[in-house]
Amino acid sequence: MTVLPQVTVLRRLLAQRSAAIALAVVAGLVLVAVAAPLITWVAGSSPTAFHSDAVDPALGGLPRGAAGGISTRHWLGVEPVNGRDVLARVVYGAQVSLLIAVLATALSVVLGTALGLVAGFFGGWVDTAIGRTMDLLLSFPSLIFMIALISAAPGVDRRLLLVVVLGFFGWPYVGRIVRGQAMVLARGEFVAAARVLGASRRALLLREVLPNLTGPVLVVATMSIPGYIATEAGLSFLGVGVQAPTPSWGQMIATAVPWYAADPAYFLIPGAFLFVTVLAFNVLGDAVRDALDPRSRPR
Repeated sequence: MTVLPQVTVLRRLLAQRSAAIALAVVAGLVLVAVAAPLITWVAGSSPTAFHSDAVDPALGGLPRGAAGGISTRHWLGVEPVNGRDVLARVVYGAQVSLLIAVLATALSVVLGTALGLVAGFFGGWVDTAIGRTMDLLLSFPSLIFMIALISAAPGVDRRLLLVVVLGFFGWPYVGRIVRGQAMVLARGEFVAAARVLGASRRALLLREVLPNLTGPVLVVATMSIPGYIATEAGLSFLGVGVQAPTPSWGQMIATAVPWYAADPAYFLIPGAFLFVTVLAFNVLGDAVRDALDPRSRPR
């Protein structure tokens, strides 16, 4: 019985304990993000509702009770001063972070794969033009340009703007990898054989070269997501990313900084979610690379 390549890759992936744990964590985070409305409905709180009775004005707005106001009503406590439910904001923050990261990854992968494939396959002046464009974008201090571009468009939906800006500055990284792989594949014997049999350039590009790029593209996509999650959190922390009342982990960490000594729970909870998410995606990305190419694993 023939085993499909996808099944073999999945078996290799699940054979690694760290990869299986990372995959379970990522699946759990995706489930939490998708089920955010249900979770907040069960918990009985929305991410924008203020609960003035949950904070103590006499203490400057600190949550009532221990560990940031954790109780049967507020499972992860409340924010200082306004009393917004931390659980509701964390789960909706997961939704925002994952949505922005996945869409930005999709945009960068589509652009990078298309342009890198064309550059590597055709070479010549096409490769030169696309390659110089990649070099130009990679030479920019991208974080500074991101802050400037986002700040210059105050009336635009920040989530959409973040997707476009992150994807625009991210595609050259994908493009370089795809270009190098495409150059090697375009000179392969199977492409030469297809060319001798009369295959057109379009057929060679889409039927011979592109399918063999699935592995590298999948790896770079998996490893791009945590970078975009961290970048979105960093931009929101600096005040140029997702704006209140839309929840964001970076935004929550920024507002928690003045309170970390008096209310460490409010600082640690979104920080822990951000850390675990980025770590799980990084471990999963490494595992996907090793599963697709076992020779890359350190011995």
